[in-house]
Amino acid sequence: MKFGVVVFPGSNCDRDMQDALSSDLGQEVIMLWHKNRDLSMFTTEDCIILPGGFSYGDYLRCGAIARFSPMMQSVIEFANAGGKVFGVCNGFQILCESHLLPGVLLRNANQQFVCKNVFITTGEEKAYKIPVAHGEGRYYADKQILDQLEANRQVIYYYCDEKGDINADANPNGSTRNIAGICNANRNVFGMMPHPERACSSVLGNTDGREIIKNLLMVEQLVS
Repeated sequence: MKFGVVVFPGSNCDRDMQDALSSDLGQEVIMLWHKNRDLSMFTTEDCIILPGGFSYGDYLRCGAIARFSPMMQSVIEFANAGGKVFGVCNGFQILCESHLLPGVLLRNANQQFVCKNVFITTGEEKAYKIPVAHGEGRYYADKQILDQLEANRQVIYYYCDEKGDINADANPNGSTRNIAGICNANRNVFGMMPHPERACSSVLGNTDGREIIKNLLMVEQLVS
């Protein structure tokens, strides 16, 4: 399995993701420049990653300009053909702007940038400690979409407390229903606001991100 990491002007977590995948997890990684279009070296068994950062300076809405980049046109085609696509933070915003995932990411409820460790859970397992760093990470969708996401088990992570309890106090940005990450109905495109690539090194004292990346990217199906 190969991984392609798209680099936009303003990306600042592309090298973090590359290091987490190659150094910490021993995977092959190819960096992809936003002006290119060629994904011929990848098959639908591989994965394209949209990293965190501030693509194109986050002018307009976050991810709104990146959605129209040459590489994203190829990524959209790749996803529609069944290829795996993973967006983290700004990458999640780009996926929503590209309509590969439903909903939008709005400015945090407290109107402030949040940068700290939080806990997330699938709702059925332990809580993972993962960093967040965003100003527009409040996931929002209408009730019909939210009900569909939960009925189809498309919510891959919820914000929770250290014990795994999903509650308002553990929500760092006001996301609707404490949603931290979702996937599409076909379970080949998914995004999350927390940064698992920043929690992969034992030097940093936290390797919970390794388990998240392995669970999401290195199994046959994204959500069991």
